[in-house]
Amino acid sequence: MPPVSIRPAQLRRFASDLLSSAGVPRGAAEQVADSLVDANLCEHDSHGVQRLLEYVELIRSRDLQPAAEWEELERGPSFLVVDAHRGFGQVQCRRLVARLVEMARANGVAVGAMRECGHVGRLGEWVESAALQGLAAWMSVTDNGTQLCVAHPEGATGLLGTNPVAVAAPTSGPPLVVDMSTSVAASGKVTKHRLAGLDCPRGWLQDAAGAPTTDPAVLQADPPGTLLSLGGFKGFGLATLLDALVGGLSGGHCPDGGESGSMTNNVLMTVIDPDRFAGREHFARQATQLAEFIRRSPARTDEPLAAPGDRSRQRRAANVNDDSIRLDEGVWRALQELADRLKD
Repeated sequence: MPPVSIRPAQLRRFASDLLSSAGVPRGAAEQVADSLVDANLCEHDSHGVQRLLEYVELIRSRDLQPAAEWEELERGPSFLVVDAHRGFGQVQCRRLVARLVEMARANGVAVGAMRECGHVGRLGEWVESAALQGLAAWMSVTDNGTQLCVAHPEGATGLLGTNPVAVAAPTSGPPLVVDMSTSVAASGKVTKHRLAGLDCPRGWLQDAAGAPTTDPAVLQADPPGTLLSLGGFKGFGLATLLDALVGGLSGGHCPDGGESGSMTNNVLMTVIDPDRFAGREHFARQATQLAEFIRRSPARTDEPLAAPGDRSRQRRAANVNDDSIRLDEGVWRALQELADRLKD
């Protein structure tokens, strides 16, 4: 089926109105809608408006609390520990970034840990926000030991979540940004293929017996299949240590100690002010030099090499210029059906 083209402003209103109909305060609904539509503009549809289908179910199950405030549990000059009380990740992460930027400017480095947070969306948005303010940032998120969809390279059952990590560095131009799951693909990309009625690429999935498959429904099967780790043992090792650090420092849960963790995110973020190290000018000069070295190096195709973060910005700019976002018809139909049900 051909994709549906929608103006970004129209999609923001649709997403915000849908969330409001589900009981989300208007201010929070607009913040969440902005983040989701920005993901679609960058063509990271796995973290775009298709997530509304999931969010409404989480509101109904009370795993998402639309009007939640956060609670600072511990705070020092360079660290912060927060309970997000199951509030929307897009709302609570804005608060976290703002607080950590302020603390890093005052003290050089700031580390924040947050538990019981709703799905935070695209991690690249949050580290890029810090980088656009001249600061370096690192962030990782885990699923509180509840969404075990990634197998050990020699296993067939889910042991970990997708445990994404994002890093951003300021330059004299646009920041360098990398945002990646430690599995071959984000689980949202599998959902996108399922809603669109498409097979997944080979190498993403295996069934419950460990046999390779391209069927995106395998993650919902009984027993479920699993995603594979990025880079085999390397990706699995990185994901394991991220789970220990993020879950352990935030006060959240790691797999699988039998605790009843809620379906929320644990967050760990570090923000660094280059002025307190070799200086912002030196940092920006070196990061810019590195980015330009990559971009001007020989490519195997007619397209120039992209530095980390370039493609997302280029896609966003093109879609903003076209004033159009393309959604899979199956995703758009499911969203419209959900909006109709919420009106009843």
